[in-house]
Amino acid sequence: MAESKAGSLYHSFCYMDLDQFKVINDTAGHAAGDELLKQIARLLSTMIRERDSLARIGGDELGLLLFDCPLTLAEPIARRIVERVRALRFQWGGRSYRTGLSMGVAEIHPKTADTATILAEADIACYIAKQTGRNRYHLYRSENGQTASHHNDMLNAAGVRNALEQGRLRLYYQPIVSLGSPETPPVHYEALLRVVPEDGEGEPVLAPGFIGAAERFGLMDEIDRWVIARALHDHGSEPEAPGARIAINLSGSSLSDETLLAYIEGQIDASGMAPERICFEITETAGIQNLDRALDLMTALKARGCQLALDDFGSGLSSFHYLRLLPVDYLKIDGGFVRNIAENASDRILVEAINRMGHTLGISTVAEYAHSEAVVARLRMLGVDYAQGYHFGRPAPWAVPQRRSGGEAPL
Repeated sequence: MAESKAGSLYHSFCYMDLDQFKVINDTAGHAAGDELLKQIARLLSTMIRERDSLARIGGDELGLLLFDCPLTLAEPIARRIVERVRALRFQWGGRSYRTGLSMGVAEIHPKTADTATILAEADIACYIAKQTGRNRYHLYRSENGQTASHHNDMLNAAGVRNALEQGRLRLYYQPIVSLGSPETPPVHYEALLRVVPEDGEGEPVLAPGFIGAAERFGLMDEIDRWVIARALHDHGSEPEAPGARIAINLSGSSLSDETLLAYIEGQIDASGMAPERICFEITETAGIQNLDRALDLMTALKARGCQLALDDFGSGLSSFHYLRLLPVDYLKIDGGFVRNIAENASDRILVEAINRMGHTLGISTVAEYAHSEAVVARLRMLGVDYAQGYHFGRPAPWAVPQRRSGGEAPL
């Protein structure tokens, strides 16, 4: 980089991820994985110049620095490397294994800020190569829309990681109200994630792209566990309202975590909170995309005494008949159908159909985005059981919302 800044030279850095390394390492053993790395390193060494540098960055990741080689000249080199590695057949223990790599290529130029920047850009390009089919390369160009989008994702992911490490996550709670008994104080609340700004100034918010970036970069499992522990801690020994219930969202990635059930059970036991006071919400798309795991988890949680809700129902493309396979207690109607039902006849028809289907299956219904009296009136007319929205209260810290009440919970 110093040479580039001083002499206006352009170099290229290639970030390579071996696509089949984990499969070979897991099935044939670590010795086979080490030998595969050696063979690929020898192959790459025959394709680069003496002044270029090849190094191992991580377990299955390699870095290649192409000296005095701008992006236009690096592209054909990247193409040949991908083709040669794809053609390699790795022999081990009498078996033949296919190999391949995904590569991201970024240019080092006089305006490149620092080493972290070039590593991040090459990593972004490599990620795009993997997302678009693996066994290919991708060139980092800042003007490329896909590249720019993923760059923003990585910045958001870094913000997620910083928020976790710096303890800047907070839970806000929004009331869920019985439409049949509107005079009854709400005793059911949904826990919603918020983040304190880095400078500590202003109200905690959920930054656009925060959850999406966390999902794409594998951080949702950690976030879900933090939310579970925090929510149960907030409510486990609540003296003000021993009957209050709490709804906790579970992400799609957590549904595939086979250790999550044991973690939840451990947190319930530690908090002293009755399982009947806990409702776990799973989005329609997450539940259906991970149907087998969702069924296992839901069944186990119900057996423990917890309640279950299918969130954002109607937002996915799956057929309604999948609902009968999921053992949920509550169906939360997606707010996109609710917010305009006072004026939009099509939305009213959709909400009515979802509500009727839920009741036919013995499932209570909850409408999201109930932000006005006109919307609430329509929901009551349609026979929806519960509602959640700004009309009843905005999300707030546990100590701030209207005082909670004991007695029978509406959900």
